[in-house]
Amino acid sequence: MTFLRFTTVASAAIALSCLPGAPSAVQAFAQSGTAQTAPDNSNQNKNHAETADSQTNAKSDRLTTQKIRKAIMADKDLSTYAHNVKIITVDGAVTLKGPVQSEEEKQKVASEAASVVSADKITNELTVKQ
Repeated sequence: MTFLRFTTVASAAIALSCLPGAPSAVQAFAQSGTAQTAPDNSNQNKNHAETADSQTNAKSDRLTTQKIRKAIMADKDLSTYAHNVKIITVDGAVTLKGPVQSEEEKQKVASEAASVVSADKITNELTVKQ
């Protein structure tokens, strides 16, 4: 019976989303009371000095971040986690954040960043995923 109710609610949400001016399927499904709340790590991020919001809009910082991202993405041996690390450049100083699969991968990402800027300008805050 629960499955029938779920499919009926989901079907109704999808049908409503097709109507102009109707709430989205996600909103309709959330209003039904069966949706889960989205994960929120805001409290964890408050303690971080460098966040993605710290990234400046200076052309040189944007180009540095872009070059590092391209270098990381070009390495197909890295995991999806490593390909998605945060790269924050402020006044030429680079901070790397996020989880990676292993200590070797952590060093490899830092090495890719060091191929773009000198190693003394890199703060490696990458964590090994447990």
